[in-house]
Amino acid sequence: MAMRILAIDYGSVRVGLALSDLTGTLARPLPFIPAKTDAKLAREITALVEKESIELILLGLPRHMNGSLGKAAEQVQAFAAILGQATPIRIKLVDERLSTVQASRQLQEAGKNSRTQRSQIDSEAAAVLLQGYLDTQNFSLPPDA
Repeated sequence: MAMRILAIDYGSVRVGLALSDLTGTLARPLPFIPAKTDAKLAREITALVEKESIELILLGLPRHMNGSLGKAAEQVQAFAAILGQATPIRIKLVDERLSTVQASRQLQEAGKNSRTQRSQIDSEAAAVLLQGYLDTQNFSLPPDA
């Protein structure tokens, strides 16, 4: 059964957002939100959750390449706690390693210049994170496999 999912790429300058379609198959980037206090950001995201009937929030958890957590991950975890108090919707922390690298490549392949990339990279990274999640949820082997 499909559900609306919101993915968040939390950042200190911009917060990237992406939303799944109604079938739970495709992710599309939304306009980013300029960074603000966690409480204000949580309120803004909660309003979006209600408006879009979101049933799950994916929050990108930045890990080092060896899998360990650093200061950025601690900030995301702190924001997750604040967001969890603002909304009853389930929040799932998802490894976001290399999502920004992949998003940058996709924007370059689409012919976006570096200035355009800077304004879209965070939401594109959220879309990469969300699409990866959706792909794993919708994966099934063909009947004859």
